[in-house]
Parts: sequence; C-alpha cells; structure tokens
Amino acid sequence: MKTRHWGGSGFALLLGALVVGGAAAPVAPIADPNPDTAIGFRATMNDAVARMHAGMHVPFTGDADHDFARMMIPHHQGAIDMALVELRYGKDQRLKRLAQEIIVAQQQEIAVMHLALGDALPPGNPAPTQLPPDPKAHHER
Repeated sequence: MKTRHWGGSGFALLLGALVVGGAAAPVAPIADPNPDTAIGFRATMNDAVARMHAGMHVPFTGDADHDFARMMIPHHQGAIDMALVELRYGKDQRLKRLAQEIIVAQQQEIAVMHLALGDALPPGNPAPTQLPPDPKAHHER
C-alpha cells in the first residue's frame, strides 16, 4: 500500500491555515480564469441561499408536520435554485447531471409537502436540461 508523504512543515502549514482555534479560517478564493463567471456564480448562489434562508423563517404553529413542511418547501426550492446555478456555471458533467436529478427529486418532494398541507399543487415545470448562457459571462469559443 502506497502512502502519501505530506512533509512535516507543509502539512502543518496547510492544517494551520484551515483551522484556527478550532474554527475554520477564511480560505483565500481560488482565482477563476474568467472573473465575470466567478462573480456571477457567487452572486447567483448567494442569492439562492439568502432566499432559502429567508423562506425557512416561518412562525411555528405547534403542528410539527405543518411546520416541517412549511420550512422544508423553501429548503427544497433552495436546492433547486442552487442546482440551476450549477447547470448555468458548472463544467463537470457528473455534477450537472446530479443537479438535474436534484431538480426533479426536489420538485416531487415539494409537491408531496404541498399535498400534505392541503395546498393546491403549484403548476408543473419541466426540469431544465439546459439553461440559456448567462449574458453577462464571457464564453470562450
């Protein structure tokens, strides 16, 4: 069995950079060869996460099932929104396929939760297989 030798000081420096006092330290961003894409990805992902967190703040009713479903619907929608960001900006075909699967599964689970709440089902949307390119991003030809 082959083991990887990290070298004493290199590994210690890496570990020290990642953990400070038991808490994760900020990691320097990795440079993206196309800064417009990196900015668009971060901004779109941050928007999706912010909408998800805001939507999950619902008043508790004392009915665990109701409260669970009302909180999980925006959580699942957040997963859909983040998967859409991956489809727009991602390059790894495995992750893009996973994003498509997430969209389908989360839409189905949202429908189940709406039914459990007695809500009318939202109109169906086809799972995207491709998104139009971000008009602000520069694409290589």
